[in-house]
This record gives sequence, C-alpha cells and structure tokens, in this order.
Amino acid sequence: MTGRPAPSLAQDRDSFLSLGRRAAPRLRLRIPARFVSIYSTEPCMLLDLSRFGARIACAAPLPVGQSGYVAVAQYRIFGAIVRRECGTGGGINALTFDHPLNAAQVLDIRRFAETYDSSESKS
Repeated sequence: MTGRPAPSLAQDRDSFLSLGRRAAPRLRLRIPARFVSIYSTEPCMLLDLSRFGARIACAAPLPVGQSGYVAVAQYRIFGAIVRRECGTGGGINALTFDHPLNAAQVLDIRRFAETYDSSESKS
C-alpha cells in the first residue's frame, strides 16, 4: 500500500479522455447544432468535439474571431472561431471554448449523438 487514495471513477474517466497526442481526444460526431452570435444564428453540423474545442460545418463559414456559442443537446458552449476553411458546399470552422468541458459533458453529448443516430436510422 502506497498511502495514496485509490482514484475515483471520475478521475479514471478524466484520465481516459485525456490520452493521446492532443490535449484531449476528439469525439467524431455528425449531429445538428447551432452557432449563435450577436450577429446571427447559423444552423450547422457538429463534426467533432474535444474538451477544448470543436469543428462545425456551416453553409457559410464564419469569420475568424467571431464569438458565440454552440447549442447542442442541452448545452450552450461558449467560444470563438479560430480557423475558417471555405469549400464549394459551405465551410468548416474550428472553435476553441472559453472554458473546457468536463468529461461528463463530453459523454452526455456522445450519448445525445448516439440517440440522434438511432432515431435517424429508424426514420
């Protein structure tokens, strides 16, 4: 016995979610969301998510530096656009969050995505 307390389930989950080359792994998604700013509300697809940021696909890519929040599931995740990629059918934006998500929030969004995927396949 080392005298150290055993790690809790939450600590195990947090350490599991922070493995890899990045500060946090990306959760690959493809679910509808909205990016809301003081200028507009843009429907988008949430392509991937980590504790620190996300990638979204929009019909018209958003300008770098624009602040707002991503609305997905029951969450409103505030952040700013840090990269913009233009394509023929729209564009992809990368954003960084003002405050990192915790592991429970990431897992909630994953559960939402799984529920969304299963309801879409039934339609």
